[in-house]
Amino acid sequence: MPNIDSSAVAQRIDTVLDILVAGDYQSAIRNLEILKSELLAQNDSDAPSQNAQPKAPWEV
Repeated sequence: MPNIDSSAVAQRIDTVLDILVAGDYQSAIRNLEILKSELLAQNDSDAPSQNAQPKAPWEV
């Protein structure tokens, strides 16, 4: 399991929450997508996850 700096992740989530409070939903979603891709890239260095759940039909 890769080392993940939980305080850095928490700080970035806090930033996204601030963006949401400000009402800029598109930027908040984009920031979450970036964070997700970075976390998955760190995880991909180990092994592909076989526990990934399929997306619900309403998720894009």
